[in-house]
Amino acid sequence: MSKMELRKAFGQALKHIRTSRGRTQEDFSEVSSRTYLSTLERGLKSPTLDKLDEIARELDIHPVSLLLHTYALHRPDQSIDQILCRVRKELSELS
Repeated sequence: MSKMELRKAFGQALKHIRTSRGRTQEDFSEVSSRTYLSTLERGLKSPTLDKLDEIARELDIHPVSLLLHTYALHRPDQSIDQILCRVRKELSELS
């Protein structure tokens, strides 16, 4: 399986979550312009951490969920469970 460019994967993940929740780009006017959201969804730009948090809050999801969906698209050879297992292991090693 080919590796998708990370910005494009983020854009697809964002659009998928937004549309699955029945939200339009215009619904995000409190956190960003429709134009900016469109550039994110087309993979032309990457959000800052603050903007990622604002967008996730507007979608009523944890920012990590958006990132996890992104990385699952970016690396289709790894399942969400595999990614979560790795993250859990790495975080437990930090404790």
